[in-house]
Amino acid sequence: MTAPLPISVCLIAGNEAHRLRRTLESVAGWAGEIIVVLNADVNDGTDKIAAEFGAKIFREPWSGHVAQKNSAAAKASCEWLFGLDADEVVSPELRAEIHQLFSTAGRLAPFTAFSVPRCSFYLGRWIRHGDWYPDRKIRLWRCGQANWGGTDPHDAIMTQGAVAKLQGDLLHYSMESLNHHVRKTITYSDIFAQQQLARGRTASSWQLWFRPWWRFMRGYFLRRGFLDGWQGYVIARMVALETFLRYAKVRDAHTPPAATDKKTL
Repeated sequence: MTAPLPISVCLIAGNEAHRLRRTLESVAGWAGEIIVVLNADVNDGTDKIAAEFGAKIFREPWSGHVAQKNSAAAKASCEWLFGLDADEVVSPELRAEIHQLFSTAGRLAPFTAFSVPRCSFYLGRWIRHGDWYPDRKIRLWRCGQANWGGTDPHDAIMTQGAVAKLQGDLLHYSMESLNHHVRKTITYSDIFAQQQLARGRTASSWQLWFRPWWRFMRGYFLRRGFLDGWQGYVIARMVALETFLRYAKVRDAHTPPAATDKKTL
């Protein structure tokens, strides 16, 4: 049996018992350790599934995606870290590529981190065009030389060192149904509007009218989303809708309430 690689797989999770097993199966056996930071209120057996794979389990109050992921990374003991979400799976091709990377002398030395393409499964189809692919994410990095940043819930690894590209896909099962996608669209547009308002920003008419149209045209035509069938069309429409809702909600928040006429009795 091949010895585990010097990689700590780090993930955070809420109630994810319905899909965590598939995620952990994809890293079991080759990862040096698995770190799982659970929300303090997890109660669906997610912790028991993580324990089956020998994960080091920690419970913490929810502090946001960025802070929670940095907390998981801080608990790692291996030389390299691999960030994984509970709705992601390391494909056999990516696993083999990582093994090859660590078995070839000198390939790791010049780099601080590695990015991977993320391929999403959506409404019965793997999406390989449009705005959703290759959707590159930095997920493998040298301990102490990168950290999670970005703006919740859109976290990203920040590093100043050299980043190389791996070619194997990280499989992404984020949308469980069209209704799930609609709910996420509403939630993400709410978060965007709140962040813009906190920064004192408003939305121009140009952003409200042009940006949604441009996002559809770019995703569906320029990035060939039409090659992903009707699912590709839905994705392009939903991306445009979220863009519209983002700026419409910002404009709405800056619109003064209508005056109420008071009748004298």
